[in-house]
Amino acid sequence: MRRGNALSERILITGAAGGIATLMRPRLRREGRALRLLDIVRPAPAADGEAVEIVEASVTDPEAMARACADVDAVVHLGGHSRESSWSEALSVNIDGTRTVLDAARRNGVRRVVLASSNHVAGFRSTSEAATLAADSPPRPDTYYGVSKAAMEALGSLYHSRFGIDVICIRIGACFETVGDERGLGLWLSPDDCARMLEACLSHPSPGYRVIWGVSDNARRPVPLTEAAELGYASRDDAEVVFASGVAPNTSHELLGGPFTSAPLGEPN
Repeated sequence: MRRGNALSERILITGAAGGIATLMRPRLRREGRALRLLDIVRPAPAADGEAVEIVEASVTDPEAMARACADVDAVVHLGGHSRESSWSEALSVNIDGTRTVLDAARRNGVRRVVLASSNHVAGFRSTSEAATLAADSPPRPDTYYGVSKAAMEALGSLYHSRFGIDVICIRIGACFETVGDERGLGLWLSPDDCARMLEACLSHPSPGYRVIWGVSDNARRPVPLTEAAELGYASRDDAEVVFASGVAPNTSHELLGGPFTSAPLGEPN
């Protein structure tokens, strides 16, 4: 980690104006840490005393990403489409954008990258099967979006094996402040737990290449937390306690991907 001007760490966050990154911004704030926030939509300016650097750029722009990765200790890649989109968009933004981010990290000697994957990589797994399913199990994607996240994981593996970058892929369930339906009671990743998981990913001494499930320790969680716990993640939240009494019934959760498994391919949802 760097020393000088009281700064010991700089982390680049892509997709910094998006939902998860907006939730993480205050939660990842630390003394001596600067957050470099990158998005095509300009993130909000620094608040008083907030150590952030704003970069307005696209993850699909190789030169902009190379500049953004200069002098950073780690990259948290949250950029890209977060739901189903056309194949061309999934290919350009999610797949090639991830390759661009990883290559920019490589060119700048960044030693750690955390990639935001998704439960939709394994959307056609049954929830009963998923309960004991290793996080790095072979993909069974439910959408073009799921395919793009499977490609993201494969790219992460490639850049670890070729160049020695520590890469952790988080198969995120659903990271929101609230839960709206019964399926979400199992897949919820509370914002506080998400920050705990990212801190574990950033601080583990030598993770190598890992794939982990990204959920809270929910009473109804359909996936194990074994791999995440190995990195030091300890969930403190459970959707059941906070939301179970107020959610809408949902009968489409026999498959991990829920309604994504029957939504039209290539149509935004």
